[in-house]
Amino acid sequence: MTSKHAVVTGAASGIGADCSRDLVGRGCTVFGLDMDAGRLEQVAAHAMGGLGKFIPIPCDTASSASLAQAFERVRGATATLDALVCSAGVFRTGALMDLSEADYDALFDINTKGCWLTAKAAYPLLRRAASPDAPARVVFVASAAALRPKTGGGAYAASKVALTYLTRVLAVELASEAILVNAVAPATVDTPLVQKLVADAATSGYRVSGVSPLGRVARPSDVTAVIRFLLGDDSRYMTGTILPIDGGSVAAVSSK
Repeated sequence: MTSKHAVVTGAASGIGADCSRDLVGRGCTVFGLDMDAGRLEQVAAHAMGGLGKFIPIPCDTASSASLAQAFERVRGATATLDALVCSAGVFRTGALMDLSEADYDALFDINTKGCWLTAKAAYPLLRRAASPDAPARVVFVASAAALRPKTGGGAYAASKVALTYLTRVLAVELASEAILVNAVAPATVDTPLVQKLVADAATSGYRVSGVSPLGRVARPSDVTAVIRFLLGDDSRYMTGTILPIDGGSVAAVSSK
């Protein structure tokens, strides 16, 4: 990734932060987008050690106006973009009949529409970088919830199902322009978001998934490793795929 440029959303924590550090360590210049400016600065402080650099840009990916401002800064630094990783997301728990309209809207605004808006904003820069021999890449972070929904998280699962369908359609629409679009679908990952879910489980009523058949939950680095593959040369003939990263969790549910 030396001398390449990437945008990572949700870059202030969890998968987005881990992916950003990995890309910077491999020589990539990363524009990290997130609403949490303070945490973005912390990631910037800990993203050293490689040949690349991390540029924090506070941004609300559910807002086209905020994205326009963010990508104005990106365009000021580079004329092309080699990769986009959309990791920004939220989780709202509750039975569907109890879920508020505001929570439902937040799930789809950020988890689904936010990815679409970000891809639209990044598209001109991705198109300039892409060629048949060196395709540009888009990776959306979906969820294993799209493959195995459960009570208490139905709206979240629906927002991620919608994202997987956007992934497939966008992959076909952009294939002729040498832009590859794929998604990863992690199960439970040890991130600050999930840690809060575990802490609130007793009062929220949400059933937190247990460990996978492999005996643990995923680490952010487990997801980053698959994203790294999707951004690399070994996946240059892959587009429109949804890759589960679940330690066998979906297979275990399906086999019961």
